[in-house]
Amino acid sequence: MAYTFKELRHKTVAELREIAAGIEHEAVQGHTQMNKDHLLDAICKALNIDKFEHHVATVSNKSKLKTKIRALKAKRDQVIKEHNYTELKEIRIQIKNLKKRLRRAAV
Repeated sequence: MAYTFKELRHKTVAELREIAAGIEHEAVQGHTQMNKDHLLDAICKALNIDKFEHHVATVSNKSKLKTKIRALKAKRDQVIKEHNYTELKEIRIQIKNLKKRLRRAAV
């Protein structure tokens, strides 16, 4: 059966030892004496499983968000010159929220 690192990480030590018992590879020799971290490493090495999860960005309209941020920054500069501080606060909050969405998508 093909496993992923995420599936293996959520298994117990006993389950990992059962999986290791069915694998004929030098990395899993002595699997009965290994702890969970060593078992995960050995099983991943024996089955050629990538141990790192890759994140895929979920924002598809990244350029649109950046365009909105640029427009809000231009509006912010104009509002500063007009000394309209109530609207300035709203614009800064909008910019902050858009930047937060970009950062969350990149992580």
